[in-house]
Amino acid sequence: MPKKRASAAATRTARPAALYGLAGIRLLNGAAGLIAPALLIHRLDRDSEPNPAAVYAFRLFGIRTILLGLDLLTNRGERLEQDLREGVLIHASDTLTAAMLGIKGLLPPRTAVMTTLISATNTALAVSALGNGAKEKK
Repeated sequence: MPKKRASAAATRTARPAALYGLAGIRLLNGAAGLIAPALLIHRLDRDSEPNPAAVYAFRLFGIRTILLGLDLLTNRGERLEQDLREGVLIHASDTLTAAMLGIKGLLPPRTAVMTTLISATNTALAVSALGNGAKEKK
């Protein structure tokens, strides 16, 4: 019987793979934005030197994204559910922004597709993690 109890406790506290995937992506992208913003900027615009405003924006993005990733790994219960709901909105907004930049021709087509797909993947991971969290409660 103790094995069943331990197993049930593990199920209640288990985190879905989508949550870990999203947290990892956030931590890696956030660290890159904070530590090496010029590298990320160069991936978006190979023809220009990064301007200080873009470096500043990527560093803001970097620290925000690191903190969001850490939240997914450390928060529990209602706070984690709130983080995931916010994550769906954040990543859906990122997806829409990337797509609109591509549609308006403000990013090269390949870059627009890449950034839109990355953001859409993050959105899907957030939705999946939120859905799996709801299933675990039932």
